[in-house]
Amino acid sequence: MPEENLISNRIKGIGYAFRGAWLLIRTEISIQIQVVIACLMTGIGFYFEISQTEWILQIFAIALVLGVEGLNTAIEKLSDYVQPEFDKKIGFVKDISAGAVMLVSLAATIIGLIIYVPKII
Repeated sequence: MPEENLISNRIKGIGYAFRGAWLLIRTEISIQIQVVIACLMTGIGFYFEISQTEWILQIFAIALVLGVEGLNTAIEKLSDYVQPEFDKKIGFVKDISAGAVMLVSLAATIIGLIIYVPKII
């Protein structure tokens, strides 16, 4: 019986994860923009026939940006729930979270430039 619970709990967990990803994409403009960029870059990858290694790097960069953006959104929502009024400490936490998104977005941009600039020039 414990194995059945483990399997059914994993299946439920996957369902919750898909629901969370759908809610994130459906309700957050920042994620919607990132998803559009991800689709655009995927199309460009097919157009330029990037290598397997370049695909791995691109997919990793996209996943990292989307994942950190999702965590940033969760931190912001939780912060607003815990402290709906302006609070300098909450603002500090939210700024750090937004900074993390900026850092991975910058890294993803650099990866994109490394992949595509030589193909354009």
